[in-house]
Amino acid sequence: MQHKYAFKVSPCDNLSEALKKLKLSSADSATDNIEGCLDCLLKALAHNNVETSGKIQEMGVLSVMPSLLSAQNSSTAKVANIIAEMAKNEFMRSPCVEAGLIPPLVQLLNCKDQEILLQTGRALGNICYDSHEGRSAVDAAGGAQIVAEHVKALAESTDPAAGKLLTVFCGMMMNYSNDNDSLQAQLITMGVIPTLVKLLGVHSQNTALTEMCLIAFGNLAELESSKEQFASTNIAEELVRLFRKQVEHDKKEMIFEVLAPLAENDVIKLQLVEAGLVECLLEVVDQTVDGDREEDVAQLKTSSDLMVLLLLGDESMQKLFEGGKGSVFQRVLSWVPSNNHQLQLAGALAIANFARNDGNCIHMVDTGIVQKLLELLDRHVDEGNVTVQHAALSALRNLAIPVVNKSKMLSAGVSDVVLKFLKSEMPPVQFKLLGTLRMLIDTQSIYSQPTFQKTNFPYVVYVQTCVFVAADAAEQLGTNPKLVERLVEWCEAKDHAGVMGESNRLLSALIRHSKSKDVVRTVTQGGGVKHLVTMATSEHMIMQNEALVALGVIAALDLDCAEKDFVGFNVVQVLHKLLTDERSAPEIKYNSMILICSVMGSEPLHKEVQGLAFIDVVSGLRSHENKTVAHQASLTEQRLTAQS
Repeated sequence: MQHKYAFKVSPCDNLSEALKKLKLSSADSATDNIEGCLDCLLKALAHNNVETSGKIQEMGVLSVMPSLLSAQNSSTAKVANIIAEMAKNEFMRSPCVEAGLIPPLVQLLNCKDQEILLQTGRALGNICYDSHEGRSAVDAAGGAQIVAEHVKALAESTDPAAGKLLTVFCGMMMNYSNDNDSLQAQLITMGVIPTLVKLLGVHSQNTALTEMCLIAFGNLAELESSKEQFASTNIAEELVRLFRKQVEHDKKEMIFEVLAPLAENDVIKLQLVEAGLVECLLEVVDQTVDGDREEDVAQLKTSSDLMVLLLLGDESMQKLFEGGKGSVFQRVLSWVPSNNHQLQLAGALAIANFARNDGNCIHMVDTGIVQKLLELLDRHVDEGNVTVQHAALSALRNLAIPVVNKSKMLSAGVSDVVLKFLKSEMPPVQFKLLGTLRMLIDTQSIYSQPTFQKTNFPYVVYVQTCVFVAADAAEQLGTNPKLVERLVEWCEAKDHAGVMGESNRLLSALIRHSKSKDVVRTVTQGGGVKHLVTMATSEHMIMQNEALVALGVIAALDLDCAEKDFVGFNVVQVLHKLLTDERSAPEIKYNSMILICSVMGSEPLHKEVQGLAFIDVVSGLRSHENKTVAHQASLTEQRLTAQS
């Protein structure tokens, strides 16, 4: 920022002499003499800022500046200007604080003179820049509050001088709070966000002020506490309006940096969609998709990523879906077969986000989206793009959730294409691959079952009423030795808890949903029993239950084949622990007793049951508060007594 001064002929042109005179001066010294010295310093700073600042510090002139500032005369603005120039240097900021310049500078914020306010704002802003000491001193002196009040008072003024002052004050607040959560929170509490949004609307022609507001928004928007204030303003409309006007890459990037953190809030997501941001983003995609410049690639990525982010909000997503007929939805679908990896990725992620309720999923499967995703995956099997693989598998997993979609997706060959990625060594891909296969053979989510609201045992009911179409797929997958081998391997992926958990759950699901002796043998011979027993001791109740049901199916269908593993991996001891643990859920106790009854046909397992006095444990459960557990305890006690 440049300022013009009507300099008088200085009585001293030599810097050293000027510094000496200033050091000896006081607030009552002749104003002309002081002004001449100040003019000399300003010229020297303009010529060589670093060297001159060093000399000012070396000569001890900083110590007289508080008194010069306090005098509040015609020289005051020049003194503040000198401080602002010196504070451009990092090495001068702490000395400025130590010399006690902050309190008198903050006091000057109460004056009416615009030039003094301008130079004072610059001085405080520069001292605060990347300086903990500077920020702390301004905070202690209450400088931010005064500046915030000035900005609020000047917000609607269209006077050019006011615009200049607002730019400086916004810059000061930005430097004051940058990368400091507590100071940013302080500004939010002061109510600066609505004021800054107002500035964006009133001063849209003031490029410098607009940019300063955007930088301030970028800082403040990172704080979760800011989102509610932003949502109560018309920030979405202002940003979209500003975005439409921009042609330069750098300016668009500045707005993107504000939009991204704001769009994490669901209310603001919807506001941005309603303000027309999506249309702007699609336009950017069209303009940059075939570009090979670095800035084109960057804008394409930012725009498509932001599109995906907007779809994470339920209301904003549904508004853009428009029953599957929305123009935005159709455009995004066209990205999937694109030859551009970024658009393929964004298209697949967008489908995954649209596929967050049954209605959308059913519509998309019925309109052939699965085939587009399978074709995309086929293009990325060998040395493919991992992020695209992950995104496409995520979309397929979500689409497979509604029960009516499973048979259609299995018929379309989804499992065959997914199995091509068994060789992947990338945990994110492995995780989604496993989730997709499990979802295909799970008839529907346990927790969405009507029976879940009516009984304490939704899982047992669920297993008994498993849809037959899943059984065929589960049997096909469960007798695939390569898949089972990989699952057993991933069940030990301790560095990747998600992969390990999904592998265990899929292994269990193959057995539970197929109820096939061939699957039981494939899993048993492949070393899967060990992992199911470990899964039964999981901290997650749903995984415990899935493991117990799978072990129960194994015991019922081919106990002879599994007997050695059941003994070797201490199934009976695990069941005893689950039944005696007061923290075990009713479902766990129920299925543990079912399994105890199932293993009684094995002589070595029968002996183990007798050795651990299970009758006493089960007898104690006959008075359990859950009637189903109590009833099963009575049946189990009878069985154990009869076979004792």
